Amino acid sequence: MIIIMEPNSTEAQAKKIVEFLKNNGFEIRFNQGQVHTVIDAIGDKTTVTPGRISGFDGVKEVKIIREPFRLASRDRKPDDTIIEFSNGVKIGGKNKPVTIAGPCSIEDYDGLLKAAIAAKETGCEFLRGGAFKPRTSPYDFQGHGEKALEYMRKAADETGLLTVSEIMDASDLDMMCNYVDVLQIGARNMQNFKLLQAVGKCNKPVILKRGLSSTIREFLLAAEHILYQGNPNVILCERGIRSFDSAFTRNVMDIASIPVIKRYSHLPIIIDPSHGTGQRYLIEPLAKAGLVVGADGVMIEIHHDPENALSDGKQSLPLSMFKEVMNNLNEFYKKNTP
Repeated sequence: MIIIMEPNSTEAQAKKIVEFLKNNGFEIRFNQGQVHTVIDAIGDKTTVTPGRISGFDGVKEVKIIREPFRLASRDRKPDDTIIEFSNGVKIGGKNKPVTIAGPCSIEDYDGLLKAAIAAKETGCEFLRGGAFKPRTSPYDFQGHGEKALEYMRKAADETGLLTVSEIMDASDLDMMCNYVDVLQIGARNMQNFKLLQAVGKCNKPVILKRGLSSTIREFLLAAEHILYQGNPNVILCERGIRSFDSAFTRNVMDIASIPVIKRYSHLPIIIDPSHGTGQRYLIEPLAKAGLVVGADGVMIEIHHDPENALSDGKQSLPLSMFKEVMNNLNEFYKKNTP
C-alpha cells in the first residue's frame, strides 16, 4: 500500500508510521517530495489493514496496490475455476453456459413439476425454486420451507435436473444439503458474514448473488469469505443493482460487471435478468447481452400460471414464452460461439 502524508505533516508522524509498519514485517520505501511525503509499504495487509494506517496522525490517504480479495483474484489463480457436478454438468471456463430455471417460490408440486418438465425439454441443467423467501413485507408469502424442498427434490429426480434453492439461515444448512445440489445466497444476505462462513465450511457449490447496492469489490469480498473457509466452488450472480430509475425496470442490470469480474477474478459468473429487470420482455435481450460479454450461465424465473403466482409473477415467464425464449437463446448461442 501507499501512504500519502498531509502537506503539513511532521517528520515525527511519518517516522511513527514507518516504525509501526517495520515492526509488522513491512518493507518500506520512503519518498520525501516538495509537497507530500509518500511511504511505499510492501507486506501482508492481513496483519495491518489500510484502515489502521489511516488512523495515524498526519495521514492524508492510503491507496491499495493489490485488491484485497486474494483468493478470488486472478493474481492468486490465473485459470478459470470450473465447477463440475456428478452428472457431468460443468460451470465456468470454456464450457457451454448453463441455464437455471424455475419459479420464484415453490407453491405446490404439480406446478413445480410443470416448470421442471419445461426446463428439461428446453435444455436447462438446473431447477431453481424458493423454499424460504426473504420478503420485504412480513405479510407476503414466506415459502413452504422443507415441504417445498421435498417437492423440488422429487421433481428434479423425475426430470434429471440439478437443484438450486436459497438458504437464509445457517441453522438450515444441514437440512437443505439433503435436498439441493447448489445453495444460493440471496442479494439481501450477500454480507451476512455468518451465513457466508457457514456455507464456506460445507462441500456444496454456492451461488452468491450481488447485493442490492454493493460495489464489485464488496461483491468479490463477500465471495472471499466463502473461499476463506475452504469452499472453492463459488458461482457469482449478477442480478441487478438498485438505482434512481425504477419507472421502467425493477433494478439496473449491470452488464459491465461480468467482463470486469472476468478480468479480476477466476470465479464463474451467471446473470439473472429476471430480477435484474423485473420485466418479462427484457429477459431475453438481457440474457443475450450477458452471454455476449461472457456470462457462464443464465438464471430465469418461470411459472405455470404467472398471473396467480404468490411472488414475482410479473417477471416470471409463462411456460410457453419460456420455451420460445430458450429456443432463441440456444440459437443465439450457436451463432455466436466460435
